[in-house]
Amino acid sequence: GATYAISTSYAIFLLAFSVQLAVSQSRNHFIRFACSQLVTERLDPLGTPGIVSPHVHQIVGGTVVGSSFDIQMSADSPMQSTCTTCRWKEDASNYWTSVLYFKHQNGSYLRVPQVPPNYTGSPNGGIGLFYIRPPEGNQKVTAFPKGFRMIVGDPSLRNKTFVDPNSSLGRALTFRCWDETYNGDPNLPAPGTGSDTIELPNKLCAGGIRSNIYFPSCWNGKDLDPPDHSSHMAYPNGELDSGGHFWFSGECPASHPIRVPRILMEVSWDTRQFNNMWPSKTNQPFVFSQGDPTGYGQHADYIFGWKGDSLQRAMDNCWSYPNCKELTDQSSEVQNSCTLKSRVDEVVEGKHINALPGCNPIQAGPSPATMGPCPASTRTSTLLTN
Repeated sequence: GATYAISTSYAIFLLAFSVQLAVSQSRNHFIRFACSQLVTERLDPLGTPGIVSPHVHQIVGGTVVGSSFDIQMSADSPMQSTCTTCRWKEDASNYWTSVLYFKHQNGSYLRVPQVPPNYTGSPNGGIGLFYIRPPEGNQKVTAFPKGFRMIVGDPSLRNKTFVDPNSSLGRALTFRCWDETYNGDPNLPAPGTGSDTIELPNKLCAGGIRSNIYFPSCWNGKDLDPPDHSSHMAYPNGELDSGGHFWFSGECPASHPIRVPRILMEVSWDTRQFNNMWPSKTNQPFVFSQGDPTGYGQHADYIFGWKGDSLQRAMDNCWSYPNCKELTDQSSEVQNSCTLKSRVDEVVEGKHINALPGCNPIQAGPSPATMGPCPASTRTSTLLTN
């Protein structure tokens, strides 16, 4: 894990970005940090509030309501967290994605572990996060308001849904195939650029696979969480260049005029233990927990939970990576001590399982996935009360 977490190329990328920031601190900055694993379970307060969700998620961030990632969260829930797995103590938000599994030739599944992002200490697995403001134009960035939530991506997708690959939407959700040495191309370009793909790589990635997930950064200024959890948000106008979303300064559309922080989520899947288990050189064996072997159904959820005006202060004043004088730093040990036990009584990781948890037969598309009949034993699981 420690070797995997160090990438010379990525250090060069961050250094170059920091140098550019030093030249123009008033216009261009970001905060970057990691959140260790909180819990892996079949709950989803946005998609299926109050009940066990259809597929497994890996979750980071605040504990909410004292002891659990709540199955039905109110606007005040994140503020009641007793701890957070994120580096900055003020961030009690929750972030989650579906989980990647390896499908063995014998038909069993094993959860692919995560490793922390480069140069973020030693958190336990989890997610890397950037909160970015545009690099040009000195554009005002407004922090999300209390109660804000959003989803990006559609778990049912099994095919491309856009025409222009250079559009904001076209490069919002991608994968990076890490080479064996973690050095040079394709590991140097900004996430979502270069040879990154919108589908799961259909080749062996000797060093692992990273999910690059950019949330939209333009808000309509009205809705905190519409029924679809996404229509209140949009990507900036214009086409991306070689710098991708990371360096993009497009204007927000008139329908969504409020520019909020651009969140980049990085999930590093440590697939190395499976390098010698591939069934063939052309048929990749990984599948997401919603039964998606394509990667087109990659998606992520966000519930805002920053305390007070801490995020606004950070976006206004922090440009000296990796530190932020406006925020309270937590050690990796403190981050890793904030964990929860799953409230769903089933095995989802740590051992081989015979089927993906829930009712998730593998569907490769190209049509969107549908919920079909499945054995009664896979339909529900017991929700523990403590």
